[in-house]
Amino acid sequence: MADNINKVSVRIHGQEYTISGTKSREYIIKVADHVDRIMREISAGIGGGPLSQLAVLSAVNITDDYFTYMDSQKSRDQEKAELENNIERYKQLWEEAKQNFLNYKEDAKVTNEQKEGLQIKLNAKSIEYDNLLKAAAAKDEKIVALETKIEDLSKRIQYREDEELNSSEAFKDLEDKYKEIEGSYFELQMENIKVKGELERYKKIVD
Repeated sequence: MADNINKVSVRIHGQEYTISGTKSREYIIKVADHVDRIMREISAGIGGGPLSQLAVLSAVNITDDYFTYMDSQKSRDQEKAELENNIERYKQLWEEAKQNFLNYKEDAKVTNEQKEGLQIKLNAKSIEYDNLLKAAAAKDEKIVALETKIEDLSKRIQYREDEELNSSEAFKDLEDKYKEIEGSYFELQMENIKVKGELERYKKIVD
């Protein structure tokens, strides 16, 4: 279906013209008024002149306005394209930032869980360390007691030797008891060395 053709009579710079077009009557009149205004401004500026000269100058002026507008429109289109690109880039950066934040939260959660697990292990090691300290102290007390007994038995043996009772049954029992205590003393010292070694190892862990 063909577009409706509108024929409109207009006056441009004092001349009657009939303009045909598919645009509305109001639009055609607006265009004609614009051309009429340009021609009158040019005529006033140059002090009159032939109609053909005014028409050419008006066409040049209108064409200049058109190209200026097109250049401006092209610049706006470029700015719009740049803005759209920036918007996409900022959206991408925002998505990356959100993902990084989520990753950070997940890493922080794992780190806290690991920290809590290590704290539990450290607390258990601290209890073991305290127990070892108590055991070492108890063994130190036993060693001191054994040393006292050994010293006492040594004096008694020496006393027996001084009384020349080396062959008596009492002296033999005393000497056997001395050797037994001395053996226990040696074993206790070895255990104490082992416990203190464990203490040093736990102390490094706790510190």
